[in-house]
Amino acid sequence: MPEIKSKKPLSSRILTFVFIALLLSSCYGQVNENTGKEENAKKNQTTVLKQNTVFPQIHTNLNGMVREFVRSMYQDTKGNYWFGTNGNGIIRYDGQTLETVSIEGIRPYMAVREIVEDKEGNVWFGTSEGLVKYDGEKFTTFSKKEGLHDNEIWGLTIDKSGLIWVGTIQGVNLFDGKNFVPFSLPKTLVENPEHMLSDKLVLKFIEDKNGIIWLVTDGNGVFKYNKGEFTHLTTKNGLTDNNAADILEDKQGNIWIGTFYGGVSKFDGKTFNNFTKDGIIKGVEIGNLYEDSKGNIWFSVENHGVYRYDGANFTQFTTENGLTTNGVQSIFEDNKRQVWFGTWQGISLYDGEKFMNAIEKEPWVK
Repeated sequence: MPEIKSKKPLSSRILTFVFIALLLSSCYGQVNENTGKEENAKKNQTTVLKQNTVFPQIHTNLNGMVREFVRSMYQDTKGNYWFGTNGNGIIRYDGQTLETVSIEGIRPYMAVREIVEDKEGNVWFGTSEGLVKYDGEKFTTFSKKEGLHDNEIWGLTIDKSGLIWVGTIQGVNLFDGKNFVPFSLPKTLVENPEHMLSDKLVLKFIEDKNGIIWLVTDGNGVFKYNKGEFTHLTTKNGLTDNNAADILEDKQGNIWIGTFYGGVSKFDGKTFNNFTKDGIIKGVEIGNLYEDSKGNIWFSVENHGVYRYDGANFTQFTTENGLTTNGVQSIFEDNKRQVWFGTWQGISLYDGEKFMNAIEKEPWVK
């Protein structure tokens, strides 16, 4: 198990982040099989509905299929909804059936942390059990056996060339669909780094409009990678906290960075504007940066709900506005322009006017 070092008090979300990672990696072991056959059968609903949840579910937990929370959400180009859970595997809604997906060779109690889609319509899942590909008919899994550094995946993105960037707990791999190639970051470290899981872990990737890859590390700031050259962003050159949590490029080309201890900043390429330090945003632990179809920037703040930035003003939404809890784990907009919020106590949905239980809008819960 990785050693956990921190001089700062850990919030409930960070403790969960660490605990779940250790639990999954130590209890579930490694995946040996690399091909999976979809079994498509739904779990017995009577049994699923009797699962004990960590907290009472105020809003829907996908008909009782989710015991903790939905970590990632995605709607593919065919309209399928995909829900990546924190310990109940992959759940899919195809417009008619809500089902827990069973994949041969994969333990069902995996965490699904990232979901992306390539240009061919393949859906990729970064999980605690390796990399999973769905081609529309079958699932294929890739693990250490195929050259992956480690089966414990946190970061995942696909760049404009189709290359897949995979951030595992033992380092970064580049995957062209056939071979995994190691990708090494510079060995430069911030002063007194505080890694929560691993000094080799990249939690998030994005490729900006200029083709620059941004890599959010575990406690060692943010790296920019451009044509073989690295730039290291840390607190010494403007980053508000070396423990970054999420990153987003908006439609104007600004880079938004959420951190665990330093709030949220917008970087225009020259200057960091920290809205938390300026007192505009409450709370310092920022995650789940998301830009909707209207150009609004959404992000969660631990214990303070979510904020929406419309280009001029920030609006805070909490339980007083209908959000199920003030701890949000994931944000996503579907093709109906509904914004979904995965929380510890179920899934809330915002239709542009109000927050509600997703059960009120989606037919799969009726």
